[in-house]
Amino acid sequence: MQLKDFVTEAGERLEPVYGREEAGSMIRILYSSVLGVPGYFHVTEPQHIVSGPELAKLMNALDRLCSHEPLQYILGKTEFCGLTFHVSPAVLIPRPETELLCSRLINDIIPASGQDSLRILDLCTGSGCIAWTLAHYLPDARVVGADISAEALEVAYGQDISGNAPEFIRLDVLADPEEISSALEAAGMDRADLIISNPPYVRECEKRLMEKNVLNHEPGLALFVPDADPLLFYKAISRIAMAHLYPGGRGAVEINEAFGEAVRGIFTDSGFREAHIAKDLAGRDRFVFFRKNGR
Repeated sequence: MQLKDFVTEAGERLEPVYGREEAGSMIRILYSSVLGVPGYFHVTEPQHIVSGPELAKLMNALDRLCSHEPLQYILGKTEFCGLTFHVSPAVLIPRPETELLCSRLINDIIPASGQDSLRILDLCTGSGCIAWTLAHYLPDARVVGADISAEALEVAYGQDISGNAPEFIRLDVLADPEEISSALEAAGMDRADLIISNPPYVRECEKRLMEKNVLNHEPGLALFVPDADPLLFYKAISRIAMAHLYPGGRGAVEINEAFGEAVRGIFTDSGFREAHIAKDLAGRDRFVFFRKNGR
């Protein structure tokens, strides 16, 4: 089959599911990854012959895309902050909002601390995208990522990214504070300069609003919180941050846009200063940044 014919067939199958623009992007990423060619190759070399084994891979991926399986899981990888991360259904697919969080930390928040050798704790680390990104771009930092999921930690451990590598530990942020303290002390992270987290924050009642590719394939453990207590992770993170940040230490959490003021209130009520909400590129409340009293 010629490449142009595959692109045409793929478009006919995917456009009714995803729309023209998203389908086109998926097709380009898919054949670029499988064939090892640029994503414009169907324009410059439309008559390129796709070999039998390559076509089998493309068609299998096409079938999976039609069943709403995320392309990143099909390929087993995704791009994040200029780095390539392995992903599997054990972890969430990193989002642009989290890229923005990392960018703000690296370019604004961390330089404002005036420190080089930072001790950074990433709670609910998942794929480790935040931990690895900060470790990669801050080579003098010591970074520890923590997650309750052994399967997620296996993915985080297995990232193939050069340079400074984070450490990873198994930790339930909702556990008893003494248990958390013991685990962090054992990891040599009983005190941190920066604590970050992108915890579960989607309410159960919001499932009906979600796309099938997210709802049916990404891990619910990393997504959902009970309607009766949607801010339980932020309450736990505020306790951990108060106990384990150095005086003057900083923190940042990603949030559900519906609870910006409520999350900020959790941190101000816990005694943190400079707690403020920041918006994402779409203008939605997406992050809360805070600082512990002290230096």
